[in-house]
Amino acid sequence: MPWVETASLSFVARHESAQAGAAERVLEDLEAFRERLERTFERVPGEVTVVIHPRPLMLSLAAPWLPLARFVSAPAGRRYFAGWFARGEIHVLAPDALEQRASGVPGSGKALRLTPRHEYTHLVLGANNPSLPPPFSPATFRRYVRAAWLCEGAAAHFSGQVPHLRAAVARRLREGGRPSFPPAARDATLLGGTVFALLEHEHGPGACVALAGARIHAGGREALETAFGRPAGSIERSWAAHLAAFSAG
Repeated sequence: MPWVETASLSFVARHESAQAGAAERVLEDLEAFRERLERTFERVPGEVTVVIHPRPLMLSLAAPWLPLARFVSAPAGRRYFAGWFARGEIHVLAPDALEQRASGVPGSGKALRLTPRHEYTHLVLGANNPSLPPPFSPATFRRYVRAAWLCEGAAAHFSGQVPHLRAAVARRLREGGRPSFPPAARDATLLGGTVFALLEHEHGPGACVALAGARIHAGGREALETAFGRPAGSIERSWAAHLAAFSAG
């Protein structure tokens, strides 16, 4: 099936011709999302290519860092790696493929439908925090893994995925034992966003933007102490209580 392009003001989608209608809806949503982020972040990339893949294998072949990121994630979070990002472009599964990827738990499909926003948020984060990718190389991928709780957590938070991950978080807490704080790379996709949710609850949206722009050293506890204004041990106790309430609600 031939590939074609569909353009909007800030994006150009590349997709199979049968996905033209779906591509228009994806770009319409991304334009509205980008406009919202313009009110939050200093730099918001435009002229972004959105590659819409009809099948997971095509996505993995086009984004070779994606299987590595999925590999280091806990099993409960792997299905939510349904896209990837590079300089000036994002790669996502087509909407019907995202629906097929969803599990039967509440919220899974809604979280996956926000994948284009999640991947575009990565480009916004990279534009506002020079310590975060893109671009990707062995060195920047290692930095991504070390700061995965921030990279994936901020993307999940700003894209609106976190409220839809409640059931997946509950599964992770049942099956994986007590998580580290800040979340390790294996937990970043599911639990990183809950750190930002707690920060927003305590200090408001501006604190989340500031944390998203912070340089991460030695796991990020120093950046978290600055963002929350208190010692990491105190934050961890509040986060554990927040996780318990979030997964039980």
